[in-house]
Amino acid sequence: MTITIFHNPACGTSRNTLAMIRQRGVEPMVVDYLKSPPDREQLVALIDAIGGGARALLRDKERIYGELGLGDPSLGDDALIDAILAHPVLMNRPIVTTPKGTRLCRPADMVLELL
Repeated sequence: MTITIFHNPACGTSRNTLAMIRQRGVEPMVVDYLKSPPDREQLVALIDAIGGGARALLRDKERIYGELGLGDPSLGDDALIDAILAHPVLMNRPIVTTPKGTRLCRPADMVLELL
């Protein structure tokens, strides 16, 4: 089974999700998206796979979120995607992709449905 996790090692939920995958005996492809962020095409594919538009993937707890005024409901997906591409820390995590689907795994145990 091929599993990919878009991971932030500083995030407890992301670390817990990665541990749950490994406890199932699978070594996933780990993408540290802060060091190797997805390009526009990959990001759009993740957003489409998860559903709910770009806002569903946006991390609103980051300082830069407020500084950029990203809470403005009039901002469309293109503007939000541009913000995530410019500031990868705005991408919520962890995102896990398996043959069963793609999901933002918050809380971490949501990953179990994908394994």
